[in-house]
Amino acid sequence: MIAIVTGASRGIGRAIATRLARDHRAKLFLVYRSRHAEAEEVATVCRALGSEVHLQAADLADAAAADAIVPACVELFGGLTVLVNNAGLTSDTLVAAMSDEEWLRVFDANIHGVFRLCRAAVRPLLRNKGGRIINLSSVSARRPNRGQANYVASKGAIEGFTKALAVELAPKKITVNAVAPGVIETEMSQRVRDAAGTEIEASIPMRRFGAADEVAPLVSFLAGPDSGYITGQIIGVDGGLGV
Repeated sequence: MIAIVTGASRGIGRAIATRLARDHRAKLFLVYRSRHAEAEEVATVCRALGSEVHLQAADLADAAAADAIVPACVELFGGLTVLVNNAGLTSDTLVAAMSDEEWLRVFDANIHGVFRLCRAAVRPLLRNKGGRIINLSSVSARRPNRGQANYVASKGAIEGFTKALAVELAPKKITVNAVAPGVIETEMSQRVRDAAGTEIEASIPMRRFGAADEVAPLVSFLAGPDSGYITGQIIGVDGGLGV
């Protein structure tokens, strides 16, 4: 397995990279934006689990940087079999106060970057005669939070894009699915949990937040050989919040 994982330096991305190393001993092309020391820690763990690892710093909101990722992986490892689009960001503001920059920045990172990576991945996956694309969405696409219109809209776009791409690529044995985590204990969700943690927990049927290590096994399964007849699905890991 040759896998690209974006947003791999922390949180869910870190857990996914580690799980792919543990379960598949994948050759890992790990993309992160700026946290080099944390990315190096992830790489060290994955190498100890038997994976070959390359780290690539890139801002997926930058078109040229996003376009360069898949070709760099193919040149280094000789191909690509799995693409995990995990990277994302939030910029929370009420719509009435939201600037064009805040709207576009979230879309550039959360959906435009995903589009560019998926577009670039199609050819090497076709050469491989199959493969896996896994996009990270969010329960927020169905259960919006106040002040997150840009983030919610970008994740809704991810889900629609996932289904459309799945239809296009299914005849070529390339599956495309999305994993939609709920409120996971990561740095990204810290502000929301600090502001309304008790209220949010009470709204989750399982009455607790999730852990990144509870998301990663599903991604690993979807990346593996036993998921070949699953495509176009949006699968929640949310403690029942999205029901």
